[in-house]
Amino acid sequence: MRRILVVDDDRHVRRAVGTWLKQCGFRVAIADGSTNGLAALDDASFDLMIVDILMPNMRGFESVRLFHQREPAVPLIAISGCAFAGIEAGDPACVKMALSLGATRCLCKPFRPATLLGMIDECLSEAEPHRRHAAAFAALAGAQT
Repeated sequence: MRRILVVDDDRHVRRAVGTWLKQCGFRVAIADGSTNGLAALDDASFDLMIVDILMPNMRGFESVRLFHQREPAVPLIAISGCAFAGIEAGDPACVKMALSLGATRCLCKPFRPATLLGMIDECLSEAEPHRRHAAAFAALAGAQT
């Protein structure tokens, strides 16, 4: 079962996303901010992270950078209620910034469950070959010692 970390300072977003993901069969860990989210990375491994961009005690896109820096191989979906204003009008500036700091995908709040789930499926599918390669490499390295 795939594990997903959801980090957002808005309890309504955390609750809704957590419920959707659990109903789809994911194991979900929820953190109410960057400090608890980063601590969750110390306690468990995850297949995907969903991280809010603008959170208290963070400046701008710092959350995306920190989470990607801690777990660079784990796909990260950056979400925001205001940082992506104008995306549908074709303004890619915020998306470009989030992607350059390590986000795999970006999503503007509010979003539909189907949109998020489609994005999760894309990220996990793209990460799967890398994951299998890393597991094979680890097994090979273990066999040589």
